[in-house]
Amino acid sequence: MESSSETTATIISTASLSPHSLSPSPSSSPPPVHQVVVASPCAACKILRRRCADKCVLAPYFPPTDPLKFTTAHRVFGASNIIKLLQELPEDQRADAVSSMVYEANARLRDPVYGCAGAISHLQKQVNDLQAQLAKAQAELMNMQCQQANLVAFICMEMTQSPSTQQSPFDNLAISNPSFIDETNTGSLWDPLWA
Repeated sequence: MESSSETTATIISTASLSPHSLSPSPSSSPPPVHQVVVASPCAACKILRRRCADKCVLAPYFPPTDPLKFTTAHRVFGASNIIKLLQELPEDQRADAVSSMVYEANARLRDPVYGCAGAISHLQKQVNDLQAQLAKAQAELMNMQCQQANLVAFICMEMTQSPSTQQSPFDNLAISNPSFIDETNTGSLWDPLWA
């Protein structure tokens, strides 16, 4: 009884090792071998340890070469929420949605309290500061342009006046008060004071 079981085991193991050795004639061709192409599962299915279907919703957006992308999004949103969101969107918007989810997940992991809102607030503060600096620089530029225009106008005005028509302020004083400069009448102004 033992010898028949040993013989059967030997035949099975021999058949499994060399299937062509049991062929009836050496001239017959070996049976055709069909090559089965095994596609690598997407990163999402690989991480979730499930079989990746032909029409996997996650496969086009989470390739097997980038598992960190799905890991980050899965950690914050969860696989069922990602799948549900992608199924509700048209196909032309799914890639943008996945990019947004991955960006939000990365921001949420860096800043668990504010996430993207913290980054947006920081960038908005930078924009406001830069706008204030720009307004200040524009005001200083306008002031300098006005000063330059005034200086040019003053120089042009000075150049257009001839030297013969220019008068000093003391000339006007001498015309309005001729007794002030008259040398012969210098004491007449002071006479009432000494009288």
